[in-house]
Amino acid sequence: MAEELLTNWEKKSAEHQKRYKNWLSRVDKNKVLKVLPSLHEEAFEQIDCLKCANCCKNYSPRFKTPDIKRISKHLHMKESAFIDTYLSLDSDGDYVVKSTPCPFLGEDNFCSIYEHRPSDCHRFPYTDEDVFFKRPAITLKNSSFCPAVYFVLEKISVNQK
Repeated sequence: MAEELLTNWEKKSAEHQKRYKNWLSRVDKNKVLKVLPSLHEEAFEQIDCLKCANCCKNYSPRFKTPDIKRISKHLHMKESAFIDTYLSLDSDGDYVVKSTPCPFLGEDNFCSIYEHRPSDCHRFPYTDEDVFFKRPAITLKNSSFCPAVYFVLEKISVNQK
């Protein structure tokens, strides 16, 4: 069943965006918050991030001050040098990577700073927390490139009508 669900997931996700948006606008948040952790686990039993890495190849997390401090220390760089080398400010005033794919992503899809990665990376794709329905625009965008978000939305929006 899960394998069938994930077949052509990008195309199906694009076709289902309106349904997802409608569902996210009327979801029973308390009910959904209870089932998200189990659906998150089910998704990651089926999906290997190291085979995908779409998030790292196409988008950037926000680098908050604690992330910049931690990563620059790990890389033995001054914070200003780390920022100048790897980051730029986006339209929201957040630090993001200057280019994609992420400069810390290896050809094997492993992250060279994994143990020190930004909080956004650690939390992504938010399929086990309230960001999933509190920030529907983010969830919809994420469903277009992350098979785990697509998987959870498919499971939950069909079963929670």
